[in-house]
Amino acid sequence: MDAEKLQAQLHRTLSVASAAFQRVPGSSVLTRYIQSSYQNDPVRSAIELILVLFFVRYLLSPSYSTDKQNYVKLTEDEIDELVDDWAPEPLVAEQTTLEALENERIPVIVGPTGPKSKLSNGRTVTNLASYNFYNFNANEQIKEKAVQILRTYGVGPCGPPQFYGTQDVHVKAEADIAAYLGTEGCIVYAQAFSTISSVIPSFCKRGDIIVADRAVNFSIRKGLEASRSVVKWFDHGDMDNLDAIMSSVAKEQAKAKRLTRRFIVTEGLFETVGDASDLPKLIELKEKHKFRLILDETWSFGVLGRTGRGLTEAQNVDPQQVDMVIGSLAGPLCAGGGFCAGAKDVVEHQRITSTAYTYSAALPAMLAVTASETVNLLQSNPEILNQCRENIKAMRAQLDPRSDWVICTSVPENPVMLLVLKPEVVQARKLGVEDQERILMDCVEEALTNGVLITRLKTRPFAYAMKSPGSSGSAQPALKICITTALSKKDIEKAGTTIRHAITKVMTRKTNSKSA
Repeated sequence: MDAEKLQAQLHRTLSVASAAFQRVPGSSVLTRYIQSSYQNDPVRSAIELILVLFFVRYLLSPSYSTDKQNYVKLTEDEIDELVDDWAPEPLVAEQTTLEALENERIPVIVGPTGPKSKLSNGRTVTNLASYNFYNFNANEQIKEKAVQILRTYGVGPCGPPQFYGTQDVHVKAEADIAAYLGTEGCIVYAQAFSTISSVIPSFCKRGDIIVADRAVNFSIRKGLEASRSVVKWFDHGDMDNLDAIMSSVAKEQAKAKRLTRRFIVTEGLFETVGDASDLPKLIELKEKHKFRLILDETWSFGVLGRTGRGLTEAQNVDPQQVDMVIGSLAGPLCAGGGFCAGAKDVVEHQRITSTAYTYSAALPAMLAVTASETVNLLQSNPEILNQCRENIKAMRAQLDPRSDWVICTSVPENPVMLLVLKPEVVQARKLGVEDQERILMDCVEEALTNGVLITRLKTRPFAYAMKSPGSSGSAQPALKICITTALSKKDIEKAGTTIRHAITKVMTRKTNSKSA
């Protein structure tokens, strides 16, 4: 009786399973295939069944052996000894003597940043250490708009883009920047530094070829490192050397019959040198050797060109000839975040694959609106750029031709003036990088004592970045002077004279101390 019940139960189960299988789309086709296969070649059916079972077992089995012990069994004493000997690496490298000295001297600004800033010690100084080139910080129109957006949207979206983090102001900011530059599309990031360091690995993968300028900034180097691509370096600003390297890459790949993605990575205005790229020549070479161009305009966007559109406008190049234009919404635009402009496919690709875009909160609405407002101001009021350039000329006239100790490596249109010690001074005194850093730190301190706040180029991060073969891995130490339209020509000339005298005083003091 029990056997009959069991047989009946099994029959019902099979009937239910058969009915359920028949409802699956394509089940009848599979049933006919199995029947015809068994009738025509039962051996093949048996082999196919064995392969299906093996495949299922392979998927369900672990990727490592669960029977064998693949580790060395230690005694309790050995474990205690290893724990006692283990010393974790510090999350942050210890401060050098130079860094500790610099941190002691850092001035603290109280209140808003402006052309005249109040320090925590009560003194008011001329501020030439801020990227507030056009004094947008004090623009009442921008302030009112920012407060209005803050009350409407809140402090931040608190969510990633493409989900509940993207708001209408982000879409408008992207459209405004794309229209301003003349590109098909634009994508806005929440942080300027991570924009280029995320864009590069979004397009460049293992095995791809990147040819980069030896003077590229720290964030670009982190992007090159993250991409795991083959990186080749060309001498700074040397188009002949770039042509030779690109030609060599093209010939090697043609000979090996292997084609990969190939990119040129460079800057519009170089952060560590202050000079500009030869964009027409770069376009010519990229078309000649079939490369793509990634141009970092972090320091040239909002600065170069008649209306601040950057290197493309300054050198009369169609922006659509550049595959990717990366820029910053901080600095001269007084907002925050960064952007990448280019073809629509380039932009949409980043919305899925770019880590800094996908895995971070969206840009606060207030900063997105500020970026749109400042872009519109630059378009409608290009005279402000001419005023800034007049102040740059006034400052250069007080420093570069008149100083016996320093030269300016920045191009005349760059509001960030980089002053480096003259090569003959460095050679005559046998100054190393740290010696130059100390001298320039003393120059900053002396200028601050006389009422002018300037700063230095930060070279320390380059010690932890990808280095080009044959280079020291460190940027040239330099004083950094940021020009602003908020100061009159007379104020600029006075500040320039103060800086020049501070440099002379420090250098002559060093000379006298060495002589003694």
